[in-house]
Parts: sequence; structure tokens; C-alpha cells
Amino acid sequence: MMKGKKVLHIVSVSFSLRYFVGNQFHYFKEKGYEFHVACSDSPDFTALSREFGFTSFPVPILRSINPLQDIKSIYRLYQYIRREQFDIVIAHSPKGGLIGILAAYLARTPKRIFFRHGLVFETVTGLKKHLLINIERLIGFCATSIVNVSPSIARVCDQLQLNSSSKNVLLGNGTCNGIDITKFKPRFGYKDDAVITIGFVGRLSKDKGLIELIEAWKLLCKEYKSLRLLLIGPMDERDPLPHSTLNQVHVDPTIEYVGGVDDTSLYYNKMDIFVLPSYREGFPTVTLEASASGVPVVTTRVTGCVDSIVEHVTGIFAENTAVSLYTALKYYIDNLEVAHVHGANGQQFVKNNFSEDFIYRQIEDKIL
Repeated sequence: MMKGKKVLHIVSVSFSLRYFVGNQFHYFKEKGYEFHVACSDSPDFTALSREFGFTSFPVPILRSINPLQDIKSIYRLYQYIRREQFDIVIAHSPKGGLIGILAAYLARTPKRIFFRHGLVFETVTGLKKHLLINIERLIGFCATSIVNVSPSIARVCDQLQLNSSSKNVLLGNGTCNGIDITKFKPRFGYKDDAVITIGFVGRLSKDKGLIELIEAWKLLCKEYKSLRLLLIGPMDERDPLPHSTLNQVHVDPTIEYVGGVDDTSLYYNKMDIFVLPSYREGFPTVTLEASASGVPVVTTRVTGCVDSIVEHVTGIFAENTAVSLYTALKYYIDNLEVAHVHGANGQQFVKNNFSEDFIYRQIEDKIL
């Protein structure tokens, strides 16, 4: 392997760096790689550059479409890439991909890698859906490799011909960064034995199925008295929940809303069951984190989520309805011995297929 390769990662928001790249910075720096990151500026971006040891390049990468600003950002990135002469440019998310891969294409970077973390167009309709699909096709044309973060993402992309299938890369059985199994693991002494705790981690949004989850929760609370719903993650202002759902979250004494946190690992240790009722995902890291922590998973049979559990081994599937979520959660509540077995199976499932060491070797072999 060549030493001293220069790599530029491009993301739209610095928050995602910890999840998309994280410990890769340390792992590959020890092998001689030099890392730069282009991202919209923020205090968090500066702090992350110190923590992970990369060179930061602030450039506006707006999530919304803004033709004038986007063209300016492409040009600024193009100049930066030409000046620094990167060996590899890696772009994440549709907007980071559009700006980053176009700039790298114009600068003739040898390796232009797009991480397809999800398919935003799956939950939109009309002209916007057509536009988003064509943006994916443009990125796919300009990139030299496409890392689809799950087998189901790859299948949809082939069906829609978003890029040449010869460009497709899958890291193991999926995911983009692996799971730190030294951090996400079972720990004793955190659970409250007086209640059964069902947990959710992620953005509180309609796309994540929070409306249906709260309706399912109302049904469960009519039947069981010693339950707690633990919600961890920020409110999503771009896909806000209706007032009735938000009100239930804030006033229901059986619901504990924590909000966004820097480290979720100990919260999984408080859960008896994990639930992710999402409508779309790329590959849901949170289900793997829950499994690594020994927690059984209830999730939906949608793109991304379908690859994140082994049905009736590490978790069970539900449909995107309140009644189906109620039924799946009720099964684990009534069969805690099965829940414990599925949790233990999940820990081994992650260790065998999604540990950081395994995924980083895949990255080194397949894309760097």
C-alpha cells in the first residue's frame, strides 16, 4: 500500500463526521494517510478537526438547493483540490456528493468516491423526486466508485440505473464506518428492573416513524403499567412532527425525552428493547449499536433497515403502522426470554460482520 496518500472528505454538516468517518481518521493516519475535510463552518467543525487531527477547509455546503451558492462552493472546492493535489476525494450525502464529486471531477482527481448513505427521494413525490434521482445519476456519472452502504440500497440503485453497476462497492454486509464494539457493548447496572424500557435513537421526525411509534405507545400503555419510552435525539426542524405527537412526547409521564447527546452508548444499556420504525434509511447505525449492546431490535422492512437485523434471530420486523409496531413490541414484552436471546445474538452478529476493524480493512482493500 502506498504511504502518504492525501484524502479529502466532503460533508454538508460536521455533525455527521463522527458517524461517517470517526475513528477511521486515527486508523489510517497511522498508516501514513493525510486527511482534509471540507464542510460548512461551525464551532463543532473546529473542535472535531482537533479531536481527529484533520485539516479543515470551511466551505458552505447547504442542504437545500441554492444554485448561486452551490456554484460558488463547487468553484472554491475545485481550487482547493487543484492546489492540494488530493489522491482521493470522498463525498458523503446527496448535497456533499453533488458539490464534492463535481469539483473533484473538474479537478481530475484520480479517485472520486461517493458514499451513498441513503435515498432521500424514497419519501418524496413529483418533480422533486425526479430532480433528486437525476442528481444521484449526475453524481454517479462523475464518481469513479460508489459505496452503497447497504445491499438494499445497491439493489434500488441498480433498478433505477443511478450509475454503472461496475462502480458499485459494498463494504462487507453493509454500513459505512463499522461499530466500535469496545464502546457499544452490554453493561450491567444501568437498567431499572421495575420497568421495561423501550428505546429509540435518532432524529425525531415523521420519516423516522415517530408518529406511528407514539400511537403504538398509547396502545401499549393501556395494556401495561410498568413501561418507559426513552427517546434520544434532536427534534428535526426540516421534517417536524405534528403538534399532537410533540404534545404527547412532552406531557406523557411514561415518555422520557432526552434530546440530542454526544455519547449514546450508555443509553442503550438502559433499554430492554430498541425500536426504529423508519420509512427509509441507508444503513441504520443505531440498530447495530443497539445489537452490539445486547438489545433486541424492532425495525421496519424498508431500504437499509431490512439489512440491519437477522429476522427472528437478532430482532423482528414491523410494518409502518401503529398496530404492527404495537404487536411487535408486545411480543418482546410478553417474551422477555426471547428478547434476551435475540439481544445476545445481535451482539455476535455485529462482532462478526460490522466491527470497525473489519470495515476499515474493507475500506483499505476496496476504495483507498
